[in-house]
Amino acid sequence: MSAYRCIVVGTDGSATSFAAVDRAAAVAADSEAELVIVCAYTPASREDTAEADDVLKGEAFLVHGSTPADETLRAAEDRAAAAGARKIRRVAEDGPPVDVLRRAARAAGADLIVVGNRGLNTLSGRILGSVPSEVARRAGIDVLIVHTT
Repeated sequence: MSAYRCIVVGTDGSATSFAAVDRAAAVAADSEAELVIVCAYTPASREDTAEADDVLKGEAFLVHGSTPADETLRAAEDRAAAAGARKIRRVAEDGPPVDVLRRAARAAGADLIVVGNRGLNTLSGRILGSVPSEVARRAGIDVLIVHTT
C-alpha cells in the first residue's frame, strides 16, 4: 500500500476526538503527509452574541471575530505537532460534521479521513446514524475509525 499524501481528521474538542487527532498525526508523520484538522461548528446567533455583550461588557471583544472552533483547532494542532505531524492545516466550517469533513477532504485532495468511534455502537447511533458510520459510508476514500471510547 502506498503512503497517504493528505489526511483529514475531525475534532470537536472532546478527549475522544483528540485521540483520533493523535492517531491521524502519527499516520501523517509516518507517511510524511499533510494533516488537515477539521472542526465543524454552529456560529453563535445574534441573540447569543448580544447576551454575551451584556454579560462581558468591556471584555465583549473576546466573543467577536473568532469561531467557536478556534481554540479546539489550536489545541488539536499542538497535539498533532507533538505526535510528529509536520505539515498541518486547520479548517473550521459551519455545518454538520459529516458534510464538513467530506467537503474538507474533497477540497484538500485527501486520501484518508480519520474519525473516532464515539456514537458508533450506541443505540441512537444505530437508529439515527453516527458521524463515523456516515463518514465511512459516504466518504469515497479510505476511512480510519479509531477506537476512542
